[in-house]
Amino acid sequence: MAQRLHLVFGGELVDPAKNVFRDVDNLDIVGMFPNYASAFDAWKAAAQKTVDNAHMRYFIAHIHRLRDEEVEVSTTEELGH
Repeated sequence: MAQRLHLVFGGELVDPAKNVFRDVDNLDIVGMFPNYASAFDAWKAAAQKTVDNAHMRYFIAHIHRLRDEEVEVSTTEELGH
């Protein structure tokens, strides 16, 4: 069975309506987690600590969805469709 890693990270956004970080050098890397449930718990805890800052956002990245860059993909997939 494939391992399903999840990365939880966050930072202050330039605009709360967009997902552009103000300073990528100062992202808060919460950690890598072996399943979505534990990643969600970590995400929720981090997000609740910064609830008073409208510009602060935390995300869960599904690392297991990354693919091997050596494998050729279709043009449509490359464009994100």
